[in-house]
Amino acid sequence: MASIIKRLVGPVQVATGPTTQYTVPANTKARARHVHISNPSASIVTLTITIGADGVTTRLLSAYSVPANTDATTKGVVDFYWDEPLEAGEIITTSAGTNNVLVLTIGGEERPIG
Repeated sequence: MASIIKRLVGPVQVATGPTTQYTVPANTKARARHVHISNPSASIVTLTITIGADGVTTRLLSAYSVPANTDATTKGVVDFYWDEPLEAGEIITTSAGTNNVLVLTIGGEERPIG
């Protein structure tokens, strides 16, 4: 079957504790392709993105410093372009250094299997 390009997550504010943002549906494979993060605050905020339960070996980003909106170069916006495959039932979790400041959007695709 053909892949369906879609927004997998967000836009959503990121909480401080590990929070499940996306679960791959049953009988589906997915790919996270684009991660967009904005920090509208005047301070740097850290972000962790994990596939599966949070742990050192499952992190795609580990306490990554997202610049503040006062940063002249980034204006508080960071984009990552990935090709991260995900199996049915796998989850993407996030956590931030400051509660509900960062805004996260993840785009990708899903492909039904079977």
